[in-house]
Amino acid sequence: MKLIILDDYNQASEWGAKYIRNRIVQFNPGPERFFTLGLPTGSTPLGCYKKLIEFYKSGEISFKYVKTFNMDEYVGIPRDHPESYHSFMWNNFFKHIDIQAKNAHILDGNSIDLQAECQAFEDKIKAAGGIQLFVGGIGPDGHIAFNEPGSSLVSRTRVKTLAMDTILANARFFDGDLSKVPTMALTVGVGTVLDAREVLILITGAHKAFALYKAIEEGVNHMWTVSAFQQHPQTVFVCDEDATLELRVKTVKYFKGMMEVHNKLVEPLKTRQTSEKPYSD
Repeated sequence: MKLIILDDYNQASEWGAKYIRNRIVQFNPGPERFFTLGLPTGSTPLGCYKKLIEFYKSGEISFKYVKTFNMDEYVGIPRDHPESYHSFMWNNFFKHIDIQAKNAHILDGNSIDLQAECQAFEDKIKAAGGIQLFVGGIGPDGHIAFNEPGSSLVSRTRVKTLAMDTILANARFFDGDLSKVPTMALTVGVGTVLDAREVLILITGAHKAFALYKAIEEGVNHMWTVSAFQQHPQTVFVCDEDATLELRVKTVKYFKGMMEVHNKLVEPLKTRQTSEKPYSD
């Protein structure tokens, strides 16, 4: 497990985007070999998406041979609703890059058979060869995707009833009207994300500090689902200074002391051997 500590949100977003860029370029995807990328929604990844768009426009990366699988989608709101995650991804990322629509997989929250939709999503991931890199963010209560406190740490893609805290937090996207906020969602499971070859989790802001503490310094606990990624062999947590406020000083110093090594993971590839693989802990 790696913990990358940057000064602020913008630096954390850029580091995450550079890591994603390098992993895709190193993979060298093509017509017979797609890179599979798991993606989140929410405010945290917006800065990362913005940088990836810049890298695409500057010719540093292409998404032509990338397949994406999004973490979640609300149940019961139209696909073209401005707050659907389908709209979010296309407006903030996909329409600005060269990904093919058929390769951008997002759960359908309006499917007649939601259980079948969830199983089909798992089957698509498997058919694509699994996820190479799953990118995620977390909530203040440590949930990843919609795997809220108490979720099974071996869960798969499923229908999930949203906690009241999540509904209240999302009300700001629906004019503050709780009656408009979806109460159910489709979400990948913790186990689905753990199956990825690598996991990159973005955590920024003081309001996420206690969750980061639970993820890094305490044990695995289904009440803090992000803690499950302590057990993944290739997890990278990327955070800003504000998110470290609950960590012990010696923990912060330890990981900051490794930044010179960790920063090599995001160096421009022309200065490195492109066949080089990220080292394991």
